[in-house]
Parts: sequence; C-alpha cells; structure tokens
Amino acid sequence: MVVEKQQHKVLTGTYFKNGNWAIVEGAIASGIAEFFAYPISPASEIVEYVSFRLPSVGGKAAFIVEDEIASINMCIGASWAGSKVLTATSGPGFSLKQEGLGLAYMTETPLVCVNIMRGGPSTGLPTFSAQGDYMQAQFGSHGDYPAIALTPWSVQECFDLTIEAFNISEQLRSPVILLADGEVGRMMEAITIPAEEDIKVIDRKKPPKNIAKSKFMQYDVSGQDDLVPPMAHFGEGYNIFGTGLTHTEDGLPKLDEDLHIELITRLYKKIEINKHLFPEPYTYEIEDAEIVVIATGITARASLQAVMDARDQGIKAGLYRPITVWPFPKEDIEKIAQKAEIIVAEMSVGQLIWPVERYAKKECTLVARIGGTPPEPKKILDSIRKLVKK
Repeated sequence: MVVEKQQHKVLTGTYFKNGNWAIVEGAIASGIAEFFAYPISPASEIVEYVSFRLPSVGGKAAFIVEDEIASINMCIGASWAGSKVLTATSGPGFSLKQEGLGLAYMTETPLVCVNIMRGGPSTGLPTFSAQGDYMQAQFGSHGDYPAIALTPWSVQECFDLTIEAFNISEQLRSPVILLADGEVGRMMEAITIPAEEDIKVIDRKKPPKNIAKSKFMQYDVSGQDDLVPPMAHFGEGYNIFGTGLTHTEDGLPKLDEDLHIELITRLYKKIEINKHLFPEPYTYEIEDAEIVVIATGITARASLQAVMDARDQGIKAGLYRPITVWPFPKEDIEKIAQKAEIIVAEMSVGQLIWPVERYAKKECTLVARIGGTPPEPKKILDSIRKLVKK
C-alpha cells in the first residue's frame, strides 16, 4: 500500500468520529513515532487507522506484529531507542501484555497502552462492551508496582486523555493505560481538535549535559525532586543497562533486599508525589448531595442522566466520575462517604465497587450489568429512590 504523506500532523477542526479514531489522532498529536499491535476487537479500528495515518505524517513504524507479547516488548525497545510509542488491545490481548508491562514498570519505560474493554473472561464477548478490566490494570502483572490508568467517557476525551496519557508517561517514565470501554471506543459523536500550537506536548527528561556519557547512570535521581531519572537512549553513546531484575542506579542487576526495598519504594513515591499531574475527576452536584453515584466511561453518562432525573424529583443526588482510576482517588471517596450514601454503577459484576467500599469504609449499593450493555438510567434512578426511602 502506498501512503501519501500529509502536510498536517494535527487535523485541526470539528469532526463526527468514533473514540478509536480520536485515540489515534491524540497519539499523533502527542508526537508518537512508532506503533506495534495485534488486531483484536473492539480495538481493531485503532490498528487499522494508525497503520496508514502514522506513516503519512512521517512516523518511523506502524507494525501489525505476530502477537500481543511481541507488540508490548517491541514498544519497550522502541521507547528505549528514543521514540514515543503506542500499543492498543482488548481483553485477551491485555492479559498477554501483562508480563511486558511489568518489565516496563521495572525499567521505567514510557509508553501508552490502550485497552478497549470487552466482555470476558477468555474470548468472552469480542464485539460487546464491558468494564471488567479495572483490577487487571493495576494488578495484572505480578509483584508490586504503581499503575496509572485513565478512563474517558466521550470521543472528545479519547483524544484529550490520550495526550494526557503520553504527557504523564513521559514526565514520570512509566507506562500509562488508557481504559476505554467498547461503547466509548466505537460510538460516534462530535470532536474538536485544537490548533497544534494549543496542544501541550511534554517530552521525557534528557541526561544533563555536564555529565560525561561514560559516567551517566540510568536510574540516578540525585537532584531530581520528582524522583524521575533522566532517560538516555540506545545509540546515543551512553553506557545504558536495562533489566527486569532489581538493579542499582547504573542499571546493573543486584539481588539485595535493601536495594529492592529502596527501588520499589521510589517507584511508588514517584507516583504519589506527582499526583497533581493526573486529570481531576468530573463531578456534578456533589456539594450538597445526600446520594452520590460513582461511575466511569459510558456508565457515567447513564448515571448522569439518572442523577439529573433525581434532582428534577427533588432528590439531592450527585455524580462523581473518576478520570484517573489508578492511582485510585481514595481521599475523594473518603470525603464523599462522610456525608453521602454511595451507589456504584458499572458494566461488571462489581470491580469498581471494591476500592470504593475499601476507602468509604462502609457498604455501598451496586448497580451492575454485564453482557455488553451498560445499566440503564432508570435502573440507577430506581436505586437512588430506594436509598431515599431508607
């Protein structure tokens, strides 16, 4: 296939497109150079579109590779060679990427992994939507590591949060996961792409120029208040070592208990002290709310309608939509729980409700639906009314 090079990297304007298209445009606006993935529904549109869109703006590589394991590891290699890199998948593919994501966390490799969630487990419902991968986003790989995951609820946010994901990934030297349910990925609605000069794009820190390349240590955070080490790339002349083993500041493996504690503690603290970089939650009428619905993605849109209907009926209801689901917004949940009853609406048997109840320190009402369709506003409204009657 011959791809004609396009003049504009950023397609400024207003369009009627789906979320998968918006994710690709967000990634290109962020400056990705490479993309590696394996086709899988409902993320295949991303793979298809980026395969000709990225080369048209001068991207280095857009490969459909042999499997998900290869794709995530190729992303790691491309990032260490200096590229911003994207991969996209769904359910079973996200499972196969977990060991590679663990390596990326341990080596502090910037990359963005999109998961367009579908029904599971196993092959499940390939063309149906779900929200059953929240826990996997944080706990899918073995060991202790702090995950970062963002969840859009609109086509516009698919674009905006993809850029946010890359900026966070580059700033913190960490993988970032974009969790979009299948409905958000495939639905079509208006999206506005701003002018290129109005899009904030952040790149990773480079090694200080006053340090000889032979003396540079890949994980030295001396003088780095954010605890994020500058990143050198293969081919630039630096002494670079990368390993999934516990390692010293120069990247060489060393199996030592104290060193392991120091390393993992820094990885967690690096995320904790930089939480101000993460997108703030969306809230609606929670200031005086006696009942607050917590939901994400397409379910949050149904929940918003239910809350608005409840307000019309004189019920003090509100909506809290976490956009950053990992790290989980525990402080917000604690505050909400002190003054309101909580309903959690989701397209799973109850994954989001687990951390909500943990930090609320009380039982919450679950409105769950699986099988590919989100809970209806009426069902959520009925749960709000039942709490009022109590």
